[in-house]
Amino acid sequence: MKMEQPDNLLKFLRDAGLGSRRKVVSIILAGRVKVNGDIVSDLLFPVVAARDKIEFDGEAVHSKHEANVYLVLNKPRDILSTTHDDRGRRTVIDILPEKYRHIGLYPVGRLDKDSTGLLLLTNDGELTYLLTHPKFEHEKEYLVFIKGRLSHGDKLRMKTGLLLDDGVTCPAMIREVRACPPFNYGITIHEGRKRQIRRMFAQLGYHVFALKRIRFAGITLGDIKEGEVRELGSSEVSKLCRNVPK
Repeated sequence: MKMEQPDNLLKFLRDAGLGSRRKVVSIILAGRVKVNGDIVSDLLFPVVAARDKIEFDGEAVHSKHEANVYLVLNKPRDILSTTHDDRGRRTVIDILPEKYRHIGLYPVGRLDKDSTGLLLLTNDGELTYLLTHPKFEHEKEYLVFIKGRLSHGDKLRMKTGLLLDDGVTCPAMIREVRACPPFNYGITIHEGRKRQIRRMFAQLGYHVFALKRIRFAGITLGDIKEGEVRELGSSEVSKLCRNVPK
């Protein structure tokens, strides 16, 4: 009988879809992972899926022998883009159909609690890394609702870069929209700073009342309703794979 070769804990959790290498490292070092009931903080701790019970925040983590799953969720407001919240707030996993809740899906990047729209979820850890690491720049398009209109100078500053507290933003594309009320602007960026769109508009003196992501890495939201999901088709998965570096 052939013995199953062990994986190290870091590789196992990444392959199980818990997120990027950096994210999984932080999870392990924070003491959120148990192996056979004991907290393990050794990144290279050997584990065998068929033998060991591996848990993350009390939930079993399963070896990813099943096929990769790729979902688009239209995230509602007040839902957290994470798999678990210590304060008991609702997460994107909580609102998925039951058949998707226990297969190791993990959000690709984040939308803040007050934002809505396109969020990818997958159990493909390698693709998650390639889509979220800062060195891989992927376009993200949003609809924005503000009161009033941007001046020509405001638009120019968006297009050339704004000085925020964490540095100058890369040039953004900004356009007016009329067909998607209440949204009145569309903006496209390829950075992933925390609450970046809101901070950019605040720097110009505008409050963002609503923010919705409609495109990411070549995948569009389409017409799915808030709180609903759809699986990516094979052509969309191929598009995602073409849009990441080899």
